[in-house]
Amino acid sequence: MNHLNISEIKEIIPHRHPFLLIDYIEDYKPGEYAVGYKCVSYREEFFAGHFPQEPVMPGVLTVEALAQTGAVAILSAEENKGKTAYFGGINKCRFKGKIVPGDKVRLETKIVRKKGPVGVGEAIASVDGKTVVSAELTFVVG
Repeated sequence: MNHLNISEIKEIIPHRHPFLLIDYIEDYKPGEYAVGYKCVSYREEFFAGHFPQEPVMPGVLTVEALAQTGAVAILSAEENKGKTAYFGGINKCRFKGKIVPGDKVRLETKIVRKKGPVGVGEAIASVDGKTVVSAELTFVVG
């Protein structure tokens, strides 16, 4: 297994606080997949407004965390080092549960197709083994 701490993640992708949404990578294979985690704290800035009476992590931020996990996979490949992966599209996205303070979110993105600078990743976010978000993410490396 290939592990990455936060400093090593920051060497691969350009995201920084408060928009870096991965805490660590448990395993990855450059160009193929990455499995990471987001440990959700009540102190997350977005909880102040989403929603104060019932804090829930915004679904779009979960999709972004999945995309960042996929970016670790694709940008760790030798030919993509130092580049940026941009969103090209989001398809088949389903929200199946809530993410709340105290959750440890498992983020899995597997690269299933690549052609030139464009690729597609199948992504699943889960909490305690239950899928909370799934999506097909298209990326463009630039």
